[in-house]
Amino acid sequence: MKKIALAVLLALVLAPAASLAQVVIRIGPPAPIVEHPGPPPERGFVWISGYHQYQGDHYVWVPGHYERPPHPGAHWVAHRWVHRHGEWVLVEGHWR
Repeated sequence: MKKIALAVLLALVLAPAASLAQVVIRIGPPAPIVEHPGPPPERGFVWISGYHQYQGDHYVWVPGHYERPPHPGAHWVAHRWVHRHGEWVLVEGHWR
């Protein structure tokens, strides 16, 4: 029982650190793909634009989608690649 409690405690402590992890690449991403979203599925949905994600040794396009904001007044800050000190860092999209 002590081992399980310790494992749960460790997971809770390390979870925030994992969410702050960043992807760093030396090769810049390709140009974004132009998406043409149709109408939202319901009133109040927001378009979350697609972005290039680095997987293994290449970029893969993650298509955009509609999503309902988590609370009234929330707005989406899109994923973006930032060039820092000769490396590319993916800044994850999030609700603000």
